[in-house]
Amino acid sequence: MARSLERATLEAGLKLDINRLIRNDFITPGLYRSCSVTWTDSYSDEQRAAATISADMSDPVAGWFQIRFNNDIQRVALRTMSRHFGGRQWYFACPRLNVPVSVLWMPIGAARFASKKHWGRQVAYQSQFLNQTGRAHRGQAKIRRRLCSIGSFDPDEWDFPPKPKWMRQRTYDKAEVKFDRYEEMLDLGTCLLVARLTGLI
Repeated sequence: MARSLERATLEAGLKLDINRLIRNDFITPGLYRSCSVTWTDSYSDEQRAAATISADMSDPVAGWFQIRFNNDIQRVALRTMSRHFGGRQWYFACPRLNVPVSVLWMPIGAARFASKKHWGRQVAYQSQFLNQTGRAHRGQAKIRRRLCSIGSFDPDEWDFPPKPKWMRQRTYDKAEVKFDRYEEMLDLGTCLLVARLTGLI
């Protein structure tokens, strides 16, 4: 049974993922960087928010990250932890709990970023509000959207898009298996609904 919408949906707010910021060259280990970032709606592609971020990662062990919305500034400590097979991994220090985290969230109505653990039961992922059929539809939509954005396909033209040119076959095959698993969930849901309507169960 789907949960009630008494809690804020995390995905409706803003998210900072330190690994994605590094991967997309917004921040760079070993350097000081400053740039502009925007958040867009994953369905409509409309801009939801914009900010300026700065990060000093010149020290190999610790640094800081700063985000500025208009005149409002939040500074977050950065730290590294050694990896099992060598090297170091960067993390945010949650501004509220001072624990290392890769992702910070600012739910709708909040004024600051913090870890999901800090927000606790005030928030939940969107999938937690959905029943099995809703999760299957959402899962298929996410896979379709990802493949279409990588391959520049029109999502309205494809139930399951063809393999994007630069995607590995193995990655594509995994996406197809997952998509088919969601399809099986939807088929089962349809069968159960028909059975209920016809009085078989």
